[in-house]
Amino acid sequence: MSINSALLSGVSGLVANSSALAAISDNIANVNTIAYKRNQVNFSNLVTSQAVSGRYSAGGVQGITHQFVSQQGLIQSATSSTDLAIAGDGFFVVTDKGAGLTAADARSFTRAGSFGVDSDGYLINDSKRYLQGWPVQPGGGFAINPSDVNSLGPINVKNLGAAVKATANIDISANVNQGQTISPGEALYLGTTATSMADYAKDPATGTKPDFTIETNVIDSLGGTHKVAYAFLKSAGAPNEWHAEIYSIPNTDVSTAGRPGQVAKGLVKFASDGSINLTTSTLFGAAGAAPTIPLAASGTATQPRWADPLGIAAQTLNFDISKLTQYATASTVNSVNSDGASVGNVVGVQVGADGVVSALFDNSQIRRIAKVAIATFPNADGLKPGSGNVYQASIAAGQMVLKEAGNGGAGKISPSSLEASTVDLSSEFTGLISTQKAYSASSKIITTADQMLSELINIIR
Repeated sequence: MSINSALLSGVSGLVANSSALAAISDNIANVNTIAYKRNQVNFSNLVTSQAVSGRYSAGGVQGITHQFVSQQGLIQSATSSTDLAIAGDGFFVVTDKGAGLTAADARSFTRAGSFGVDSDGYLINDSKRYLQGWPVQPGGGFAINPSDVNSLGPINVKNLGAAVKATANIDISANVNQGQTISPGEALYLGTTATSMADYAKDPATGTKPDFTIETNVIDSLGGTHKVAYAFLKSAGAPNEWHAEIYSIPNTDVSTAGRPGQVAKGLVKFASDGSINLTTSTLFGAAGAAPTIPLAASGTATQPRWADPLGIAAQTLNFDISKLTQYATASTVNSVNSDGASVGNVVGVQVGADGVVSALFDNSQIRRIAKVAIATFPNADGLKPGSGNVYQASIAAGQMVLKEAGNGGAGKISPSSLEASTVDLSSEFTGLISTQKAYSASSKIITTADQMLSELINIIR
């Protein structure tokens, strides 16, 4: 009967508009939820077969929920360095736990990047989901696997221990006085019972006093600090020539085949314009040899080496002396820079646009920890939503692919930023009014159909 179909059509209108109201309510409630994606109920008509020609049977309407997961929210600046937003396509991979993660544990996907460090050192967001990434390899790189989510692990920024960087490069900028008078000790320095400037550092009574000395600190593999001296003595053999030595202070820090503590000895020569002539200088061995001193590990047979009681690893010292000059002015040190760093502890965390998470130490060292993975789907709108602003993979979403941030269509990571909700309050309030009116109209259908049925029933009275 057409009146019955009209009654049922009105009921379907009430149901569909109730769903629309629920979606709008969710949107409005989450207007300030980080990276929330708005939902919308679209309407589709239902058509029933017409059994009798000339009579119409109402079908009604059904509500179809559509989620706009792929819609980009506004990227806003945030105060925390671990707040992350994705500018473009993709999702962070998160889990419900950090320690003891197995292949059987579910992986979820989210764009809510309000991550912080918990008491155990893991990066978690406001929904207590643990951020996943590729852990750094021993060589410093990352083993990127685009299809294996189990290759990811929770990112921990605290359980790292201390950081030490052994000195590898020493940059010296200084001037030696071209007018330096020849020291009486220079003849003794070259005599048959030759002394050394390294000896003088140990005992002035037994060695030759240098005309000029540059000292710098060297950090070993265990974070210990050692003093190394770069000493000069004006040569009488040529106007632009100096005797030079490099030695440790105290000399017991280094085991050498020659003078105790002495790791290099030779001539440093300058051109007539005051610049150093590296091709003829012999401080590091043969003329023109690279300014490098290898120090073998303690306990080995090679010399020079770190003293055996120190128990430290081998390292190579590279000297940049290209800024060493000889001008007619007082000998002076302009600057001495080295890249070593003693023991340091974690004081902060930073995340780059490429997704690399690094720990900052109080000795100015930066250690890479992991690289945030970006998960992409062919149809992100088909993901299954879950509580906590996360999504689960589904057949409708398609095959997930893990990518590096900014590569292969994946969005870039924006550090110290958060993605805002995609809800537009003006649109939602407009939809709220139209939904309320449509609901009232559907209820009017039921009222009218009820009146008509009442008239029909009254015929037999």
